[in-house]
Amino acid sequence: MFKGTIVLVPFPFTDLSGHKVRPALVLHTNNRGEDCIAAFISSVQKRPTIHDLSILSSIRNGLKINSVVKVDKLATLQKKIVLGELGILESAYMKEIDKKLKSIFAL
Repeated sequence: MFKGTIVLVPFPFTDLSGHKVRPALVLHTNNRGEDCIAAFISSVQKRPTIHDLSILSSIRNGLKINSVVKVDKLATLQKKIVLGELGILESAYMKEIDKKLKSIFAL
């Protein structure tokens, strides 16, 4: 698993009251560590924000339907809770993700 991998994980709700199994985009992983940082992916595309990135489903990324990466909804997760890998996000999308992360964190 590495940056750009789309995984299936029990992603936590922002109030930590529970979780829902959904796809997430790996943004950082340390090969020696137990954790990774991931961004929430949703198939619901209503009320987009400037931090959302719409992506088309493809064989490469493994998504079944067009989706949105919610770049401002991040979680640090243990790698062992990953239920599976769906695919790899295309490099053009990853460049846009990197731009949005720089904007969010004012880098």
